[in-house]
Amino acid sequence: MRLLRGFGEQEHYTGGVLSIGNFDGVHRGHQQMLSSLVKRAQSTGVKAVVMTFEPHPIALLAPDRVPPRLTTLEHKAELLGQCGVDVMIAYPTDRDLLNLTPDEFFSQIVQQKINATGLVEGPNFCFGKDRTGDVDQLRSLCENAEITLSIVDAVTEGSAIVSSSVIRRAIESGRLAEAVEMLGHPYQVTGVVETGARRGRSLGFATANLTGIETMLPAIGVYAGRVELDSVIHPAAVHLGPNPTFGENEQKLEVHILDFDGDLYGQSLSVGLLARVRDTMQFSDVSTLQSQLQEDIANVRHLCNHHY
Repeated sequence: MRLLRGFGEQEHYTGGVLSIGNFDGVHRGHQQMLSSLVKRAQSTGVKAVVMTFEPHPIALLAPDRVPPRLTTLEHKAELLGQCGVDVMIAYPTDRDLLNLTPDEFFSQIVQQKINATGLVEGPNFCFGKDRTGDVDQLRSLCENAEITLSIVDAVTEGSAIVSSSVIRRAIESGRLAEAVEMLGHPYQVTGVVETGARRGRSLGFATANLTGIETMLPAIGVYAGRVELDSVIHPAAVHLGPNPTFGENEQKLEVHILDFDGDLYGQSLSVGLLARVRDTMQFSDVSTLQSQLQEDIANVRHLCNHHY
């Protein structure tokens, strides 16, 4: 999968089948659309191309309402590649792009810049200035330009349409298993391992403290996750929040990687969160804490064995 930042290297995507959108989280709804995109592209022998925006257009239009990210740009590209996408164009969002009318966007971007032979979108797709272009207008434009168009039905979970905003609400409230079900993959957070108080090692549960996380964090609590190190996937117990047992109020993300004993300081570490284990708790003494941590680890192993 090739990640391009803008419309350079046109030879890698010109004439391809195209999907346009933010694709934050690359959730099951996106995956259904991408499956159609890839099949269409392969059937005609062209590239499957995704155009997304970096940063999110809301960052320019209403900075105070920018939604927290579910994926970094690099992880989004990785997930798109796993879906079979050939090229991801991450367009550096600017005012010129946002001021294009729907007709101008279609003409200048879809036709001239990308020279798309087909489009695949969802039923709620909007485009052009103030998102005034809709699927009906897109269909008319495609017919006039003799570009094929496929509209892929939304995916539902219960009575709700699977969407990035619904997934954010689930993560925010700590309903990780529900979010992961809608995502179709673990919820990944990535940060740099920094030196902490080293208290965990003295307790027999060494942790990696992550900083610089760009994506949305869930509600405070203990979570089951997994970490891949040297091509080996390890279960991981993840604590997010303060440490009231030791009088610490600062919120931290601490990762205890099971069956691993190594130095990760200064390295980038990605953790795939799977499910919530329990709330953050204050313990009366260290031995009670250690007993609870042993129980947490047993729960983490069980959850990791039953997820993906």
